[in-house]
Amino acid sequence: MKGPSHPIIALRRVRILPRWVRHIDARASHAVNRHRHLPQLDRRLARLSHRADRSRLWFEIAAALYLLGGKPRRGAVRGIASLIVGSALANLVGKQIFGGDRPLLKDVPVPRRLTRTPTSGSFPSGHSASAAAFVTGVALESGRSGALLAPLGAAVAYSRLHTGAHWLSDVIGGAALGSAVAVVGRMLVPAPARPEPAHLGPAIPLPSLPEGDGALIFVNVASGIDPLRPEPRGFISRELPLARIHVLEEGERTAELVRDALTGANPPRVIGVWGGDGTVAATADAARRARLPLLIFPGGTFNHFARTAGAETIDDAVQAVRDGAGRRVDVAELTIDGGRPVTVMNVASIGVYPGFVAEREEMESALGKPVAALIAAVRVLARAHTLSVRVDGRAARVWSIAVAAGQNSSASMVPLQRRRLDDGVLDVRVLHARGRMPRLRGLVALAFGVRASGLLDRVPGHAALATIEAFTAEQVRIEARSSTGAAVNVAHDGEVSVLEQGSTVATVRLVPGGLDVYGAPVTESEQQGFGDRGKSG
Repeated sequence: MKGPSHPIIALRRVRILPRWVRHIDARASHAVNRHRHLPQLDRRLARLSHRADRSRLWFEIAAALYLLGGKPRRGAVRGIASLIVGSALANLVGKQIFGGDRPLLKDVPVPRRLTRTPTSGSFPSGHSASAAAFVTGVALESGRSGALLAPLGAAVAYSRLHTGAHWLSDVIGGAALGSAVAVVGRMLVPAPARPEPAHLGPAIPLPSLPEGDGALIFVNVASGIDPLRPEPRGFISRELPLARIHVLEEGERTAELVRDALTGANPPRVIGVWGGDGTVAATADAARRARLPLLIFPGGTFNHFARTAGAETIDDAVQAVRDGAGRRVDVAELTIDGGRPVTVMNVASIGVYPGFVAEREEMESALGKPVAALIAAVRVLARAHTLSVRVDGRAARVWSIAVAAGQNSSASMVPLQRRRLDDGVLDVRVLHARGRMPRLRGLVALAFGVRASGLLDRVPGHAALATIEAFTAEQVRIEARSSTGAAVNVAHDGEVSVLEQGSTVATVRLVPGGLDVYGAPVTESEQQGFGDRGKSG
């Protein structure tokens, strides 16, 4: 039976810890050791304790959380950072200052003993410090993930007492140290603030409709209504009782319905919509042609534009139309093969990108965005064919091209949510199919974005040119032809068009200030700028 590496360490426990603490430690160890022997529990706790050696358990869990993205990913990063600091303080500082002898193995039932008996100082418990630091760090970023991990962290800490590796005071001291490290870390390095749009567009007065009189509101109940939100017709009737509500039936087009309404006896002053991105885009196109402001209720599945415009909740939208507060925002127009231009609120794309987004979002809620993106990229590129394109006259072979109305800060292949509404540019991303292993490079770029793609682009033997090319423009012309003659996919705002001829000419043009929209909050200074004009609308 090995003891501490230096006899002085064993004496520190007697010199530093009060007698009452050592008395409680002795009683706690006696209570645990005399408890009835349970072979399965003993084995599992010993295995768990060994699994936590060198924090292997927590690094494995952190990897899984990181793949989930969002709050769990931030929790994994903070948890590991807290663990590293907490473990260093416990093992390199705490044990050297306090140390102390560990419980005598002769008092520990043989089935509970660890296969490798630790020989370092006893106080504080490094395993407990690491467990508490990691779990607390995760919980500070993702409360749900932290709650799920808390029982595991407690089990690791208790396993050190159950196996006779530590005293109760060692476990409590280590857990307190680890938790304190995580909390102090949060104070020193706060969680990053949620990114907000740099500018929402010029504030303008719009018709103020306290009761909804003059509003024609379209409701698409097939847009993936969130069960946590109220039923749309009942909600609108209660909040805006004088508004006209039209529930869209299959095959109905909002453009035709708006045109008919304008020729009626009581033409609308405001066009509203409750639905997802595709429904919002179609209704926005109709509102633009009628020269009427648009009221967006975030009632669909993703509501990307509604969130950016300031109508993050349905209550925000109601308050905006009651106050007559609005913004003038940029949109884009997509023209396919010389046809009628259609309004683009978020992004238009050609190639594999529309299918990739559709598959990713289908799995995103269950698997998290990073995992869903990887699976979607594999599925889409496994069956994809390249496109031969000319982008403003420049020839290239690509997997996809995405053009967003307004610049995006993301390093991915253009997300669906804009960060600015009036920057006056299109954000163009080209996913090239070039160099060695173009399918693998395309997969990495789709799933993980510019940074991961850039690392692969710099691997020796690969082409020096980037897989994802990004630039801004006010207008872009794309001539695309499938390398196999297969159909070409063209999409905008979640609506996909399949062109059977295998080639197309698409033009995307920015329309600065092309739409007046309710929903974005107006500051006090902006409110003073247009005074009470919005009340007279």
